[in-house]
Amino acid sequence: MTSVRRVQSGSPWEEIFGSARAVAAGDRVLVGGTTSFKGDVLYGEGDPYEQAKVAFATAIEAIGEFGLGIESVIRTRVYLAHSRDVDEAGRAHKELFDAVRPVTTLLIVEGFMDSRVLVSVEIEAFRGAVES
Repeated sequence: MTSVRRVQSGSPWEEIFGSARAVAAGDRVLVGGTTSFKGDVLYGEGDPYEQAKVAFATAIEAIGEFGLGIESVIRTRVYLAHSRDVDEAGRAHKELFDAVRPVTTLLIVEGFMDSRVLVSVEIEAFRGAVES
């Protein structure tokens, strides 16, 4: 039987929705929608590059709770509020993941719960042996 472990970040949305920041099940670790909010502070307001960097750093911290680092990331998803932000979010993604090369999906969405949020990210990591 596969064990499941959940990590909470303290985000109020986790309590409101009944969710976790990250869940490990077997060899997979999934990190749900992560923005550049830390507590009540939005980092990088108006700056999609900075928001993407902060959001990914927060998601990578979450997989760190399972003893994993950026090299274990096998999938990313980037959600943007505006298509004009593709280049800046892509630049942040490349800086972080260029050596890792996870599969990625980029989506333009209608918006987020807070209109100042420009970027939300998800990552998936693998806890087994990784080959290049």
